[in-house]
Amino acid sequence: MAHVNLGKQHPAPYKSVLTLNKEVEEAVAAAGLDPKLAELVKIRVSQLNGCAFCLRMHTRDALDKGETTDRLAVLAAWWESQYFTEQERAALALAEEVTHPMEPGRHEWDDGSLSDEQVSAITWLAIVMNAWNRIAVRSHYPVAP
Repeated sequence: MAHVNLGKQHPAPYKSVLTLNKEVEEAVAAAGLDPKLAELVKIRVSQLNGCAFCLRMHTRDALDKGETTDRLAVLAAWWESQYFTEQERAALALAEEVTHPMEPGRHEWDDGSLSDEQVSAITWLAIVMNAWNRIAVRSHYPVAP
């Protein structure tokens, strides 16, 4: 199977995803969402998609923003822990629903802890993160120590 770097092969669509990413990050900030929550969403989506490159990058970003190793350690089973706020739990459940639309309602997220603007921003964040995961996995971005 050919290992094609999608960004190098077709730089214009790649740049469009970069632009979308910037706009989504601005929407997340405008919605008043904590930057650590945004990183948790990125990490959870990347866990679901099996993207090692994005997992490493966003785990480091989360740590740089003050996230704890304990919370990162249990993120894959966030619903089983007491580490996350109601808003974080809602955001993670929403991101899972966007990432795996065939499993709606696996974890209820619509508990009123997110405003409509926040729901939209998190949804867009999960959408763009899914795109990045697919780009990184398909391009076989290297992940080595």
